[in-house]
Amino acid sequence: MFNLRHLRFSPAFTSSASAYLNFHENLSLCLTKGHLDEALTLFYTSNFSHTQQTYADLLHACARHGCLSQGQALHHHMLNTHNRNGLQNLYVTNHLINMYAKCGCLEYARKVFDEMGERNIVSWTALISGYSQFDRREESCGMFSEMLADCRPNEFAYASVLSCCDCEFGKQVHGHSLKTCFDAYTYVANALITMYSKNDDKSVCKDEPLEAWMVFKFLKFRNLVTWNSMIAAFQTRGKWEEAVNLFLTMRHDCNISFDRATLLSVFSSLLMVRDDGDDAIAECLKFCSQVHCLAIKTWFISEIEVITTLIKAYADLGVEIPDLYSLFLETRGRRDIVSWTAFITIFAERVPEESLRFFSELCQEGLIPDRHTYSIVLKACAGLVTNRPTLAIHSQILKHGFENDTVLANTLIHAYGRSGSLIESVKVFDTILNKDIVSWNSMIKIYGLHGQPRNALKCFAEMNVAPDATTFVALLSACSHAGLVEEGTKVFETMSKTYGIVHQIDHYACMVDILGRSGRILDAQKLINEMPMEPDSVIWSSMLAACRKHGETDLAELAATKLQDLDPKNSLGYVLMSNIHCLAGTFDESVDIRNQMEGFGVKKNRGLSWTEIGTRVHEFAAGGVHHPQREVIFTDLEELVKELKGLGYVPETNLAMRDVEEEDKNRELSHHSEKLAFVFALKHHESNPFSAIRIVKNIRICVDCHNFMKFASELVGREIIVRDSNRFHHFKERDQHLGMQIGTVPTPYQGYRH
Repeated sequence: MFNLRHLRFSPAFTSSASAYLNFHENLSLCLTKGHLDEALTLFYTSNFSHTQQTYADLLHACARHGCLSQGQALHHHMLNTHNRNGLQNLYVTNHLINMYAKCGCLEYARKVFDEMGERNIVSWTALISGYSQFDRREESCGMFSEMLADCRPNEFAYASVLSCCDCEFGKQVHGHSLKTCFDAYTYVANALITMYSKNDDKSVCKDEPLEAWMVFKFLKFRNLVTWNSMIAAFQTRGKWEEAVNLFLTMRHDCNISFDRATLLSVFSSLLMVRDDGDDAIAECLKFCSQVHCLAIKTWFISEIEVITTLIKAYADLGVEIPDLYSLFLETRGRRDIVSWTAFITIFAERVPEESLRFFSELCQEGLIPDRHTYSIVLKACAGLVTNRPTLAIHSQILKHGFENDTVLANTLIHAYGRSGSLIESVKVFDTILNKDIVSWNSMIKIYGLHGQPRNALKCFAEMNVAPDATTFVALLSACSHAGLVEEGTKVFETMSKTYGIVHQIDHYACMVDILGRSGRILDAQKLINEMPMEPDSVIWSSMLAACRKHGETDLAELAATKLQDLDPKNSLGYVLMSNIHCLAGTFDESVDIRNQMEGFGVKKNRGLSWTEIGTRVHEFAAGGVHHPQREVIFTDLEELVKELKGLGYVPETNLAMRDVEEEDKNRELSHHSEKLAFVFALKHHESNPFSAIRIVKNIRICVDCHNFMKFASELVGREIIVRDSNRFHHFKERDQHLGMQIGTVPTPYQGYRH
């Protein structure tokens, strides 16, 4: 292995050439097996005068294992033994720079580099690579620019700087590689594809050709990394069809095998399909199943990252929960905190209660949740009926030392607020030491959600950070819910004049809703006409609801047509126009609209409500025909309505959607899901007569149910809290000090952007 004529031995061991060779064999064996500590022990206990190659081998091993302290000790040993002459060797010095760079000690690496009397391309590349590895973009790009005056880059120098530079500098490096013909090197081309993918401008039209694709297209020699990089580039851009087709081309036309990275990119690309229609989803579901089979055949399915990404893809394609759960069970014994968090995320969106069970299992397995896991679980808690799960997770957060984590505190504000506990949200907000913009925005939004616009405006006035566009969406929404037209108009004008924030479509949607609710339909129409962008379905739904409320039939026709054009599967436009015709007594037109709706396959969202009794959540559907206790509930509800009428409650029978007898209209209104949930909760809450009755509804509460809850709260002397698809409605009994505290009467079937 070594040329003995070039080795330097101490006089006492000149005759021990065989011992020296034996030493080197043992040293090489230790390094080959990765036993760095044994190799260093052998090195320090020997009496030989070591060659530069020995130092280089050991420094290389330290760099590979990230052992900075051992590398520094070796550096000191070399200085003490060779009186700095050892550093005159370019080969050893390059290894020293590489060791410091790979271990993240970039200042030492730069110091050694600056003291070099002679440098070559390896010297430059080692330092550039170190800066790139630790995302020191400016230093990496600066070193590359300096290097061009000293030597010509090689493929490793190009690839290193491309791994961290931005698109502007990357294009310059690309241009230089074209001049030196290194762009044809597969290693450099792969780095170019990744660079363009990472810095891709998502605002550019989706149909524009990708720079990464042009590099891939003209590359003559491609390897698996090339294909993986291009598939990942398509996935990053959201071009799932191109990613799938490229994978098929790679497999069938080019006969190239795949690896773990290929599967991760292919499965991740399928997360973009949901908005492309049912046909695309069905096609991708079939493809996903085929790739799933390939993963099983090649045993890549045994890798936790692969099956986790597969489950996420299946979930996004609408696979049923039981099937997802079966795949989840296959990961038993291999789950880490990342995979657990991914599974919790999937179920949090569709079955929040199930995600809490997964979180409990995670803790039982001895894993410690991180801040991301807690954040996902709290988002699941926000969708539940009560705040008890949020309280339990909050205690765990405090137990594991995350009490000063601002990100988690912000999520807690949201979770408490969405689960009905405004007071707890305020407590968390007040304890945050370093409030960021998300903290303030979250608190403002929660105040608006609970019908407290004055507190939202007060919170805005106390902000010690600059507001952003989201701040003003929250403020305008709060004003909209409470009918604060002047305050909302002032906020809308202030955001551009005082804070220089450009009005976006969300702000216009809120402003149209504010004007429409107050009856200023023409002002709302004028604002829509003056918008610098095309109005979307949310704006037209707000306009349509306002027209329905204030009897603007002609403008309602226009708004309904626009809404149906933009969102043809949304039932809102059909339902509201049908209601408008019912109110006008033109029942034939109402029936025609209903028939048209059925002909297009548009289905109205079914009204559902939930309430929690003890630890069990009970679900109620409009009509209540499937509930096991429906007859008792109907009887109790009829008795309650009679008592409420004695207090002045008058059913809004004009809201019934058909030309039927008045008695039938009353029955239709009384069987709305939130009324059934209230009667059931009232009967089962008798043991705790002072607690609030909480109800969650999936769609907007109607005017009649709003009035019903108002009078019911007065009659039974209990607070009623109803959370619908848009906000909370708090109903409290009359009090000589408080008066009637109720939510603002809603605009029926209003659409919002939250």
